[in-house]
Amino acid sequence: MSVIYMLLTISILVAVIFFIAFIVAVRNGQYDDSYTPSVRMLFEDELVKEKPSESILTKKD
Repeated sequence: MSVIYMLLTISILVAVIFFIAFIVAVRNGQYDDSYTPSVRMLFEDELVKEKPSESILTKKD
């Protein structure tokens, strides 16, 4: 019976430690941005701006 009390005490202690770690993570802003990570995998490369139409013109020989 004493083993059950010991396991119960240890499990409550571990749960409290994880809860404290969660609170610290929230206060440090780890969960601020919830949109970008969900769509980041959809874009492989960064967007590249097109050059103005002037650069398309070439010299005539």
